Amino acid sequence: MEDTEATPTAISTAPSTTTPPTTNGSRSEPGHDGQGQEHTEQRAVIMSVLDENHTHGPAQDSEGPAVDSEGPRDTRTQHPENGVHPDPQTPHCPSPDPDMSYISGADLFGYVGIEAVLDQMRRKTMKAGFEFNVMVVGQSGLGKSTLVNTLFKSRVSRKSCSSLHHEKIPKTVRIHAVSHMIEEKGVKMKLTVVDTPGFGDHINNNNCWEPIVAYVQEQYEKYLREELNVTRKRRIPDTRVHCCVYFLPPTGHRLRAIDVEFMKHLGSIVSIVPVIAKADTLTLDERLDFKHRIRQDLAANGIQVYPQKEYDEDPEESVLNNSIRECIPFAVVGTDREHQVNGNKVLGRKTKWGIIEVENAAHCEFSHLRDLLIRSHLQDLKDVTHNILYETYRVRRLNQANVDFSELGLPSSGSPLCSSLCSTLCSGIQDPSEGESQL
Repeated sequence: MEDTEATPTAISTAPSTTTPPTTNGSRSEPGHDGQGQEHTEQRAVIMSVLDENHTHGPAQDSEGPAVDSEGPRDTRTQHPENGVHPDPQTPHCPSPDPDMSYISGADLFGYVGIEAVLDQMRRKTMKAGFEFNVMVVGQSGLGKSTLVNTLFKSRVSRKSCSSLHHEKIPKTVRIHAVSHMIEEKGVKMKLTVVDTPGFGDHINNNNCWEPIVAYVQEQYEKYLREELNVTRKRRIPDTRVHCCVYFLPPTGHRLRAIDVEFMKHLGSIVSIVPVIAKADTLTLDERLDFKHRIRQDLAANGIQVYPQKEYDEDPEESVLNNSIRECIPFAVVGTDREHQVNGNKVLGRKTKWGIIEVENAAHCEFSHLRDLLIRSHLQDLKDVTHNILYETYRVRRLNQANVDFSELGLPSSGSPLCSSLCSTLCSGIQDPSEGESQL
């Protein structure tokens, strides 16, 4: 009996040691010497103390804190849809898949190293570099080539053998693509600038947009041919136009009919960013009124310019893009000459009234255009081109009734390989789920 009485004594410091009545309400059976009832009372007292500890915290005594015999509890709760997640006091990010549980950093046993993937992607991108192709369109004399040189702070719009910095840029006579490799802080970018013939410079401007539209579609066709080759290159050269900067003359009125028709034909195949060229010829009030009328004309004619609302993926991106859409078209000034302002060299145009600073947001919106094209939306422009505009072209080409594979550089239409490719591709376009299984 001395051993059996030691247990209640050890926990006598607990808040309550009241022994609940036994369930059978009778004495111990003969032959057990009363030990069965005492053991039952001891277990009841221990369970009562453990319940108190779970409610008010662990009870401290001379032997240390009481320990749950079942081990540490799982502080996570079971969610009826998303599985296991932290209890309500812990911030919870819902899983996009209702059958998938969400495990945050607090639930991990230790450091896994998933974030190192970003460093791997960065090193790989810096090693391989990336491509960006921009087209400039507008009538002659609006400073298209000069603005591109200002954007990238180098002479990238023309190949030149002359070392003169103030070389006069000749007028464009045909569609001309010039590529340069630009490196900044270890990041390499192959920049291709597609200059276009002077738009609207002729007496008869009927269908003057056709050469430019044909060029854009030709680049899509080249990429499609590479994709359909039996033996493809490890990295397909990307010559597709990722962005078209369209220059509007600073008339101060509305869009011209030729501007409307041109952007209608171009808006469905390339991302258009309209700008008001030589905005320093307009006063601030004239600029605001002109921008407002242009936005009205764009909406009235159903012209889609970048960034489109339907491409916004989340509320944060929508807020950023809404601020950009309010600035469209960008009123810009381009120059490649530097001047001294308060002891600092700045890019600007010098007049007898003062210096118009190109990168000063109070003077023009060049900085907004630069941020859109390079610093904030460059990758998004490439994604929209590949996932939406090029995909639309690819589906239309492969979904035609008679696909001429000989034109795409594949085997003749009578060969078994061509028949197999034709049936696979066409079935994949008509029924995506069935096409995936066949491929």
